[in-house]
Amino acid sequence: MSDRRSCLSFLSLAVFAGFLAGCQSLDAGGVIASSAPPEISGRAASAIAGDMVSRLAEQIGPGTATIRLKPDGSPFGDALEGALKTWGYAIVTDQKPDENKLIPLAYVIDSYDGHILARLSTTTVELGRAYDVTPTGAAPASPLSVMQRG
Repeated sequence: MSDRRSCLSFLSLAVFAGFLAGCQSLDAGGVIASSAPPEISGRAASAIAGDMVSRLAEQIGPGTATIRLKPDGSPFGDALEGALKTWGYAIVTDQKPDENKLIPLAYVIDSYDGHILARLSTTTVELGRAYDVTPTGAAPASPLSVMQRG
């Protein structure tokens, strides 16, 4: 019964993530507008941002680009910017998408069924993962989802 419940929970999470992806609007750079709930703790935001940026680095290379990020002022937005800098990426927040071959990056953080859903999007790759909040931050609750574009 536990395996069936886990499977159904994962399937509902995947369906929700699909709907979440379909409901987002694109900005001029071709990625979704960033959003994260302000109530996510600093520890959870840092753990999720650190994990997601390390996975992004696997896809685009560590510190190989300048990232255009429009943070929303949330704890996750701040943690993401810090994690990107730690991995050696240069960050700009006020340039147009086509200037200097910038990589536009957007994020969506949401909660569903006791999990935190995280997604990073660029024009070439999208990463998604579910997390559980722990006393020390957050831990992955699903495999990493990678979607290559173009």
